[in-house]
Amino acid sequence: MAQAWRSTGLRWSAARPVLTWAGGRRSALSWGRRVAFGVVEGGVRECAGARGHVCPLRTAVSARSTGGRCEECARLDRAHSVAADGIADDPRPYRVYLAWFGPGLAKVGITAVERGSARLLEQGAVCFTWLGTGPLMAARRSEELLRAALGVPDRIPYGEKRAVRAALPDLGEEQRAAEIGELHAKAVGLPGWPESLTREPCQVVDHVAVFGLDRAPAARGEVTELVAGGSAGGELVAAAGPDLHLATGSGVVVLDTRLLSGWELVPATDEREVRVPVREFKTAAPLQDGLF
Repeated sequence: MAQAWRSTGLRWSAARPVLTWAGGRRSALSWGRRVAFGVVEGGVRECAGARGHVCPLRTAVSARSTGGRCEECARLDRAHSVAADGIADDPRPYRVYLAWFGPGLAKVGITAVERGSARLLEQGAVCFTWLGTGPLMAARRSEELLRAALGVPDRIPYGEKRAVRAALPDLGEEQRAAEIGELHAKAVGLPGWPESLTREPCQVVDHVAVFGLDRAPAARGEVTELVAGGSAGGELVAAAGPDLHLATGSGVVVLDTRLLSGWELVPATDEREVRVPVREFKTAAPLQDGLF
């Protein structure tokens, strides 16, 4: 039997996706590379643990869960999370950002200055701009201000981001920048910004080419779960956030790599077939010369 590997997620390094594995192994990915794996026959998906520690009970978790953790480990993982308001006294400077995922779909968020744009790559933001920089609590207050005054959420279910990305219209970079630029202008013009938060000019960073979306064919559907004895494989044509876009024998399928955690994975012999459940996108994305 081939050696089994356990995924610890997808990271973005130097604007490139990298699969990471238990034990420290890393698999840098590039466009055109074959990605293929099988799930061990008779296997069960186990909790991924919390903050680098193995789940003590090795609890079985749902195959459809993107968190891949049992209730207790999920609680521990978020206990010291800035995103979950688990830290209030972090002395590091933070940035407030606007992220755009498609027409009418934008969110506000914060990230530590030292992380650069990694947070935006991880979220699959098609483009983004900074709004301001300052202490954590000032960044939090500005986030609340935008939510209340402009109705911009601080969280968007990832399924919505993926669905919009799969059906992006033929918008050029200038048009994408114009939409997020209009929202930036409204945001910085609001009264009530914390005095300790330095506002930043609109400088849109576009990730379409970084993600490979400028040349990838339209995706037809998404993997909903892995199953014991199943397999998935294809040519990597794009990646955004935790998603890999794999060209298979029946079209491009999106694989959320968060579904890999907790499974024992082995190399697959069939490199262009997906033998796990796939949900077709409701609205087929039109084939375009430019974006998607």
